[in-house]
Amino acid sequence: MNNEFEQAAAAFGARGALFGLDLGEKTIGVAVCDPDRMVATPVETVRRKKFTLDAERLAALASERKITGIIIGLPLNMDGTEGPSAQRARAFARNLPKALDLPVAFWDERLSTAAMERDLIAMDTSRAKRAEKIDEMAATFILQGAIDRLRGLTK
Repeated sequence: MNNEFEQAAAAFGARGALFGLDLGEKTIGVAVCDPDRMVATPVETVRRKKFTLDAERLAALASERKITGIIIGLPLNMDGTEGPSAQRARAFARNLPKALDLPVAFWDERLSTAAMERDLIAMDTSRAKRAEKIDEMAATFILQGAIDRLRGLTK
């Protein structure tokens, strides 16, 4: 998995803002990092409609923020195998260039949503507010892990 990530991430170049995406069945959590790739921050949760509309929204966000690459959370099974959710993430990435022609890399997202849920609970966030923010927070967690790895590669 890491080798696949590193090879794909090489297309991002040394600088530039990146998107982190947490693909759910009903929503897409979106996060962005600064051009120096130090800190990931949540952007929004896109309510999924159909692929074309979802991709158009992502393209608009990418244009606004001058995005140079996309990190998509890959929901692997706990044993590291790919199930239906991972296959859906790969299919989404295969179709993405129709609307948004940017390099894509996958990042192992096991437990990202659970980790963010724990953090939001620890901050005493209401259940309704957690439901509203969990996907973009998971995207932030995914992106932060990936940019931390990228920084480790350049040292």
